Amino acid sequence: MDNLTHSLVGAVLGQMGLKKKTGLAMPTLIIAANLPDIDASCAIYGIESLSMRRGITHGPIALLLLPILLWAAMIAFDCWQARRGKRPAGRLPIDKSWLLALAYIGCLSHPALDWLNNYGVRLLEPFSSQWFYGDTLFIIDLWIWIALALSIGLSLRRERRGVANWQRPAWVGFTAVCAYIFANGLITGAAEKMAASALEGSGQSDALVVASPPPLTFWKRDIFWRTADHYGSGSFVPGAGGQLDITGEPIGMDDPRLATWVKGDPAARAFLFWARMPVARSDGDAILIRDQRYMHPLAQSRFEVRLTAPDTASHPE
Repeated sequence: MDNLTHSLVGAVLGQMGLKKKTGLAMPTLIIAANLPDIDASCAIYGIESLSMRRGITHGPIALLLLPILLWAAMIAFDCWQARRGKRPAGRLPIDKSWLLALAYIGCLSHPALDWLNNYGVRLLEPFSSQWFYGDTLFIIDLWIWIALALSIGLSLRRERRGVANWQRPAWVGFTAVCAYIFANGLITGAAEKMAASALEGSGQSDALVVASPPPLTFWKRDIFWRTADHYGSGSFVPGAGGQLDITGEPIGMDDPRLATWVKGDPAARAFLFWARMPVARSDGDAILIRDQRYMHPLAQSRFEVRLTAPDTASHPE
């Protein structure tokens, strides 16, 4: 998910009452909720960053060590402020056990949210490079923003006014978002079941089917399917059923030029490492590689690689 969503999740956890457990609880929760995204700096490598993101910093070793590093940094910061006489008088004392627990809670919320979309996350890196996908939420979900921001705002307002049980709006918002995620999971499951049934009826029982939520219209699903040699798409709306192109187009990944050309192109190797549903087609004297999930005109330019023949004159094999 995007970093605003991660930050709002950290904040709502604090407003649910966790911020009263120790000093620096709220900043710890919000920073921890974003901490695995320290790998975002690799975006400077462009397409090659696809093989770097959501990997080692989202895996078990990082999720064990990062909260400890944040915990130590927060304690050091509190001590530094105290030595300089700058520690806010109203700040709660540091409870080291609770501070460490909150660092883990915030940090673990990050891969849980990332798993929910179809971009993918390598939850077992470095022990395994397998990608995991929840296909439940779009990577930026406006409705989650609204629900969390509203619940946090109402909770803060009640707290400032001294209203009893000021945590209630945060709990309501958190529960509503959990229910929303669950409902979206059911929609995805229904869409994939419908598509799989239609494809099986046409004799394509071995198809991989992915139902992906589009932005804003969370109740709809874009459907992508592929067999060993063909791919297609469709759509699904609960209650109205779905439409599916069961004829499909050639995947094109059997192009004999690919094996050689990919070897000389780091961006192509990175893209194929990340791609869940790669397709290829000839583009003049080049090969254009894309991923079915990101072939919408607004996204495809950021998720494609144009392969050309290697310069064997300068770099003979």
